[in-house]
Amino acid sequence: MDSVFFHIDVNSAFLSWTALDRMTQGDPVDLREIPSIIGGDMEKRHGVVLAKSIPAKKYDIRTGEPIVNAFRKCPRLTMASPDHKLYRRYSHMLMEYLAGICPDIEQVSIDECYMDYTPIAQNYPSPLECARMIRENVRERFGFTVNVGISDRKVLAKMASDFKKPDMTHTLFVSEIKEKLWPLPISALFMCGHSSVEALRKLEILTVGDLAKADPAIIEMHLKSHGKLLWEYANGIDSSAVFSEPSKCKGIGNSITLPKDAVTVAQAKEVLLKLSESVGKRLRAENVRALMISVEIKYSDFQTISHQTTLQTATDSDTMIYQTACRLFEECWNHNPVRLLGIRTSKLSESCEPVQLSIFDLQSASQTERQTRLDNAIDSIRKRFGSDAVVRGSLLKKSDDLNTR
Repeated sequence: MDSVFFHIDVNSAFLSWTALDRMTQGDPVDLREIPSIIGGDMEKRHGVVLAKSIPAKKYDIRTGEPIVNAFRKCPRLTMASPDHKLYRRYSHMLMEYLAGICPDIEQVSIDECYMDYTPIAQNYPSPLECARMIRENVRERFGFTVNVGISDRKVLAKMASDFKKPDMTHTLFVSEIKEKLWPLPISALFMCGHSSVEALRKLEILTVGDLAKADPAIIEMHLKSHGKLLWEYANGIDSSAVFSEPSKCKGIGNSITLPKDAVTVAQAKEVLLKLSESVGKRLRAENVRALMISVEIKYSDFQTISHQTTLQTATDSDTMIYQTACRLFEECWNHNPVRLLGIRTSKLSESCEPVQLSIFDLQSASQTERQTRLDNAIDSIRKRFGSDAVVRGSLLKKSDDLNTR
């Protein structure tokens, strides 16, 4: 399939995260529901607006404008100071969750990232369904909302996520730009700032479509290389890929909200196998092994339970993770319909660290080594030929067969 990219952007990140923090400390007022801003000094009222609530937009308050101007527009405006340590903590939680869905994440700011949906496409009915699941899980887990833009070009995914907010999914594929992008004012184009807008207006270019149809040589003559870039973006030209850089972390996990509740052990184990393969692959990519494995279950009534165990020897084996996860699931499942399943590993160590074995562990160690070679071979095949190049036999069984067990 052609590449599909997500752009995931937190709605009014600083304001949302500040609002959540204040409410956890007993504040009954949700800053997101009243005219409010983040920025500057509360007493001196200097600085600029860093974030604004949706009610504040009704007063034409804009991000980046002086706080004094914002208070002139709305004297009853509520302002809170930024807490960047708090924002980094929320950002880390979000990115860790998203990396559990797909390791191909490119974080471009504290509150936004790109995701390459292509490698995980077989796990979801459609990109729209995956985006819906992400938005619902973020809202349920963390209490704030995100917009998700979907496209076959990174830059178009970015612009799609800026469409109507909050908590929305929008598509902007190359085939849709004439309908969805070209009618917009030129100021809506990504990377088209105030000076570029003014220069283009002098050329009678008022919409994105005007720019897309213009002679690129003329645009470049007036705006140099930046003009060429804007012209390419207006035409949906962007060959960039998601650049993900592995980072050392304290735990690696993955979870998925099921399109249909699992009601049998067999159905749950099918999902746990996919999750185990995803987590094992990420452990091997990070060159780490896990000593602790935990399973999370969220039921259809949104009640959540988790169960964990410590292994005798750290592992990065899909099989070991799967077998342990199945045992944990069977120990704590109460037979109610399951809405979400997750596997998380922790107590990580470098793969190259020596392992203390007794004489009774030698046969097990030999089996583990064979399993490691097999997992690495499967990783290599999938990397070259795609995620579906190697599929375990148990995953080939139809869900209808599973329902009869």
